[in-house]
Amino acid sequence: MNRTPVLFLNVLIVATCGLVYELLAGTLASYVLGDSVTQFSLVIGIYLSALGVGAWLSGFIDQALARTFVEVELGVALIGGASGPLLFIAFGQVGYFQLVLFGTVFLIGVLVGLELPLLMRIVKDQLDFKELVSRVLAFDYLGALFASILFPILLVPKLGLVRTSLVFGMLNAAVGLWATWLLQPLIPKGVLGIRIRGAIVMAILAIALFQADKLTSFAENSLYADEIVYTKSSPYQRIVVTKGRSGFNLYLNGHLQFASADEYRYHEALVHPAMAISGKPKRVLILGGGDGLALREVLRWDSVNAVTLVDLDPAMTGLTEAFPPLAKLNGNSFADPRVTVVNQDAFVWSDEPGEPFDCAIVDFPDPSNYSVGKLYTTRFYKKLQRKLSPAAGVSIQCTSPLFARNSYWCVIRTLEAAGFSVRPYHAAVPSFGVWGFALCKREPFDLASGGRQPTDSPDASKNQGANAPRSPFPPGLQFLSPSTLPGLFELPPDMGPVDVEINRLDNQVLVRYHDTDWRKFETR
Repeated sequence: MNRTPVLFLNVLIVATCGLVYELLAGTLASYVLGDSVTQFSLVIGIYLSALGVGAWLSGFIDQALARTFVEVELGVALIGGASGPLLFIAFGQVGYFQLVLFGTVFLIGVLVGLELPLLMRIVKDQLDFKELVSRVLAFDYLGALFASILFPILLVPKLGLVRTSLVFGMLNAAVGLWATWLLQPLIPKGVLGIRIRGAIVMAILAIALFQADKLTSFAENSLYADEIVYTKSSPYQRIVVTKGRSGFNLYLNGHLQFASADEYRYHEALVHPAMAISGKPKRVLILGGGDGLALREVLRWDSVNAVTLVDLDPAMTGLTEAFPPLAKLNGNSFADPRVTVVNQDAFVWSDEPGEPFDCAIVDFPDPSNYSVGKLYTTRFYKKLQRKLSPAAGVSIQCTSPLFARNSYWCVIRTLEAAGFSVRPYHAAVPSFGVWGFALCKREPFDLASGGRQPTDSPDASKNQGANAPRSPFPPGLQFLSPSTLPGLFELPPDMGPVDVEINRLDNQVLVRYHDTDWRKFETR
């Protein structure tokens, strides 16, 4: 019987599974550790070196090639299949997570590295060497292509990381079991025992798959203090909402984005100074802010007749419908007919033509990885300028000037290098501590000079007394007022300027600053 065509199908499946495990480890590491480029670089490097170790070790196997191939396949199935839940749980339970992460990647890589040399030696008598190598490598690379396409488009958004690892572990185990029949003439003894072990591996993975929600909940509950009430994996991030006595909290990839109890402090400080120095803005741009909370604040202004909100992730802008308490918190802002939502990368979208905006609110996540860090570069800020009218005000969240001082001033200096006139300011948000922002215009401006400045705007609140200070803000704010605003622009010495580099697209120094700043704070 010619087993060669079927064995080449095994090569395709094995290659697909191997790369999926690699992508799983890199994605999970970037979720929980940040800095996706560093994590993926380390995972890829360790995995590829482990493939080499596995290929080298295959040279020491001289007998029972078919049996060894099946045993290796079952080992890959068990370890690779369990890697998703194992790594999630390990992050919350052990203090040496990176050792577990890279040890798991290395072990999977060694086993995958054993597979192809063994298969090639099994079929070497049925093909000449040139044809054997070309076909095996072709199917191996084709499997890698399948994995790289399926992983971001189908596997992560539809199955999630835990289910994906378990499903592909079962696929590996199925290949191993199938091989006990396909290669049975080459396994003279003990084939029943191998099949029993294969069935056990399949059963373990199937039970884990059936309990995947419980495994994921157990892993994530160890990461969050409050009860998890909503989760979703998108192609871009892991969304988790927790609920406690004070309200609910939103986390993206394990990082707190807001707490419902005090988010108004953050969003009032972010939105209203920029709106006030823009005069009576009619067209407003929001970049990020998919939770709709900055949008809620923008819509308080009567002058606004159009808002464009650009957020990459449809799962984030759709969270209002999926989680009704958020809709209540943001005042059903997405239902306002003045709002247009664009689910696109802001870096790409900023090149599209269109009418200029009278004000821009930039509410991106912290630059903890390079995909977000590009949105804090001189290149992006210059692109942003081209989307604005000459008098437009801009506000940008810039991480904490106290806990991430180098990061904060890197953003400020980068804005200045891009041609903005910048005023740094901060606000106390209990869930975050001291948080920093930047208020910008294309031309120099003075906060104390009146006119369109936040402290002296012609848009006074009608409910103020005759001798009360004129308010530049709409009524109903809980935190910001004419009396509290000036203090936000006074930075004490421990938040003052430091010497930093400019964040450019080709160096992304800000991501390194952010990683160093927060690691230093977390280890205090």
